[in-house]
Amino acid sequence: MLVRRTWPVAAAFLALSLAACNPSVVDDKPAAAGSPAPGAQGGGDDLTLPAAVKLLPVGVEKRDGYERDSFKHWVDEDSDSCNTRQEVLIAEAVKPPEQGARCALTGGEWLSYYDEETVTAAGKLDIDHMVPLAEAWDSGASEWDADRRERYANDLEAERSLVAVTARTNRQKSDKDPSNWLPPSASAQCTYGADWVGTKLRWKLQADEKEIAALEKLAAECTDTAVVYEVAP
Repeated sequence: MLVRRTWPVAAAFLALSLAACNPSVVDDKPAAAGSPAPGAQGGGDDLTLPAAVKLLPVGVEKRDGYERDSFKHWVDEDSDSCNTRQEVLIAEAVKPPEQGARCALTGGEWLSYYDEETVTAAGKLDIDHMVPLAEAWDSGASEWDADRRERYANDLEAERSLVAVTARTNRQKSDKDPSNWLPPSASAQCTYGADWVGTKLRWKLQADEKEIAALEKLAAECTDTAVVYEVAP
């Protein structure tokens, strides 16, 4: 099984809940989970969301030629019978599920941070690409080769590129950027903004002017939220 760096979900969920009435409470993710490797460019604990938004390259997004199949996803990279979806579910479980043949998962418990819901059946969860595949395509991935798109769609090296959330919220989000959708839980929004910006910076994806404006508005309410990322190779 691939080792996916993850953070203590239950503790993080509590911190987010406490932030519900004060969205400027600092994001409580541990620095080690996304700290840049030696020589890598990235954001550390001192990079706040307002500063990180300013690092996003501004561009015009184009949907021309997009097909979901352009991103090969849910692969079994290490041939352990667990595909990317299953790896994320195992890594983010609050209560570990049992693994059967071909990595079939039964039992377990998860916390969907978008809507603060506890889920006890893996089939009721979707694995959300933090920056959706279509949005990534619009923002620069259309210029990538197939190998890089596959690595993006199965990014287990960054803890927040892929997140397990309720199917309902994932489908409400669809391919929308933060100018059109934010998590329904107010306590999730600062963390979501940091995860979104960190993912775009990790993969050097652009943001359009409407998206930047929405992120700046969100960042003004999340001034102490840290953005931590490593630039993808």
